[in-house]
Amino acid sequence: MTTQMIIRLDSETKTKLTKLAQAEGKNTSQVVRELIEDYIQNRDMGSYIDDLWDRLGKKLKARNVGSREIERAIYESRASKK
Repeated sequence: MTTQMIIRLDSETKTKLTKLAQAEGKNTSQVVRELIEDYIQNRDMGSYIDDLWDRLGKKLKARNVGSREIERAIYESRASKK
């Protein structure tokens, strides 16, 4: 479900935004949505960590690393820090 948001811009900024958006084949709403999505993604630690786990999982799977090897690596890493 989408919702509406109203923002206030000075007329010069709105004109520049509209022209730049049109040059990319977009409307101003699309540009603002992309900017907000990027803003949230860059500042949301949970999403960053989820993405990190996804990338780690894919790399481990590609290298055929199983859960036993992962558990052993965690154990060894923790033991070396004691």
